[in-house]
Amino acid sequence: MDILSSTLAAGGQAASGSESTIPVWFMITSGIVVVAILVFDLLLVVKRPHIPSMKEAGIWVAFYVALALVFAGALFAIGDAKHGSEFLTGWLLEYSLSIDNLFVFIIIMGSFSVPRKYQQEVLMVGIIIAIVFRGIFILAGAAIITAFVEVFFIFGIFLLIVAFRQAFSDDDDGDGENAFIRFLRKRINVVDEYHGNSLRVTIEGKKFWTPMFIVFIAIGSTDVMFALDSIPAIFGVTQVTFLVFTANVFALMGLRQLYFLLGGLVDKLVYLHYGIAAILAFIGVKLFIHALHESNWEFLSWGQSIPEVPTWLSLSFIVVAMAVATLASLAKMKKEGIPIRSTNAEDSDDSQD
Repeated sequence: MDILSSTLAAGGQAASGSESTIPVWFMITSGIVVVAILVFDLLLVVKRPHIPSMKEAGIWVAFYVALALVFAGALFAIGDAKHGSEFLTGWLLEYSLSIDNLFVFIIIMGSFSVPRKYQQEVLMVGIIIAIVFRGIFILAGAAIITAFVEVFFIFGIFLLIVAFRQAFSDDDDGDGENAFIRFLRKRINVVDEYHGNSLRVTIEGKKFWTPMFIVFIAIGSTDVMFALDSIPAIFGVTQVTFLVFTANVFALMGLRQLYFLLGGLVDKLVYLHYGIAAILAFIGVKLFIHALHESNWEFLSWGQSIPEVPTWLSLSFIVVAMAVATLASLAKMKKEGIPIRSTNAEDSDDSQD
């Protein structure tokens, strides 16, 4: 733990160029608290699989949002305004991008016909997988940035490409199975029906994997793919490794409850992908400008004259982009007479199965 904390602190100081650093005791304490909450949440899901009501999902979403705000407030108190504002911006960015995950989650849950009372468990396991792999990507990204700051050019261009695809691509994820899942299906024995939340079952003396195992892999691998977009994006907000990781964790922690709170509303927000595309494009440009300032390449010295994008502007842009996209989508739904409600009520009887 001490080695990891020292690495995070050193990486944050080197990358951010800030004289002030976040105290190691704060990083350790907040890490213990977050892990404890995640373990409690996981045990609650495993021991009591059910369909959360709108009230329950709303309370949990509010709790995780409040927890992130408390964490930001603590950073303002023990660190400085720079660390606090960078965390808030990074958290809002990751939270906005995580909404995009919900579209894919809906497709995966539907294509695999996951019983609704087990969807919480599937999402929780997927989120834990995402946290682990994003942690690996973040550490790798921090090391690459330290060794080769011009990587920000690559990150910026990559995000601009992703933003273009978000806004203009008509690609459909189809049945929710990626290439790895299709590869897996051909090489392992999988039964067609669910056996509760079991991953393996024995039928007539022969062991089979259940669809639940495939769903876990589908959710986890999808989260990893989304990390390829979100990690470069948040490095455009802050290069403090600790803040990058905690912003990801706090954004992911409330994703499961948000899935049930929004229900069928997410796929009706037709303009949401434009808001996400705008955010990614904005961060991509910001990364490119930052790279011009940090690069040691002489032929790019002209870039020093371009002002860097301040954190407050990034925060404001993220909030406005998501608000405009959401309000425009709701206005379109109202105009077309589409009901604005969750599908949870329709499936409430499933909790009794």
